[in-house]
Amino acid sequence: MSPVYDCSTEEGRRDGVAKAVEAVRAGEIVVLPTDTVYGVGADAFSAEAVASLLAAKGRGREMPPPVLVPSVRTVDGLATDVPPWARDLIREFWPGPLTLVFKAQSSLMWDLGETNGTVALRMPQDDIALAVLSEVGPMAVTSANLTGQPAATTATDAASQLGAAVSVYLDGGPTTSTEVSTIIDCTGEEFVVLRAGAVTEEQLRAALEPKEPEPTESEPTESEPTEPETDPEPEQPVAETADEPTAVPDEASDTPETEPTQAIELPADPATSSTDDTDSTLPGDPHER
Repeated sequence: MSPVYDCSTEEGRRDGVAKAVEAVRAGEIVVLPTDTVYGVGADAFSAEAVASLLAAKGRGREMPPPVLVPSVRTVDGLATDVPPWARDLIREFWPGPLTLVFKAQSSLMWDLGETNGTVALRMPQDDIALAVLSEVGPMAVTSANLTGQPAATTATDAASQLGAAVSVYLDGGPTTSTEVSTIIDCTGEEFVVLRAGAVTEEQLRAALEPKEPEPTESEPTESEPTEPETDPEPEQPVAETADEPTAVPDEASDTPETEPTQAIELPADPATSSTDDTDSTLPGDPHER
């Protein structure tokens, strides 16, 4: 039986993550918790490891696994033509249960299966998974169960199905969710839901709706009505006396006296301010995470 590491304690988690990292770097497969269900993963850049992963699940190359990433910055190294609205969804739902399918970078030296030039990416919201990913980089990870069987929500569930095909099991306790991640296709002008999951289509559309800017202190606000202004009482003329000198032009100046200029107040600068049919060629197993 492959070792199972209890990651509920600091020591167990430290030892378990270290052994999992060692196994992944050696081209072996491991089971780890995620924010959805338990996943079984391997080094995404090792074709042999990915092949072992698919074989352990009884899954063919026509169903390539998604890739889990340790940070948002990893996306541009793996995907190309990422639309702005997809970045909005990443900001809203990552880390979290949303998998996005993009066109893969053509320079990538990997073999995930028959991806048709795409890659499905996700950043999980799980400290144990992120600890492993931060050490080994992108991993091909799919649900830790035999194809067609219920997804594993505990390490024990995963071990009962995958057994010795897995080198290391990380036990993070029961997962907080039994739902799989939502998978959407981001290779077109608008997203298309390939598999419904923890993030609903309504949540996706709500995240993409334009948001009204919040008012700032510099913006004008409605003022309360005020009393109309009245003309001030005209001043009484003051009689000129002989003792008061009259103003005379400066004889030393060659410039004629001009009317005083009036300041003109300029206006302030304005404030700145899917279809139900899915493409079977894209990755995403309706029964897998």
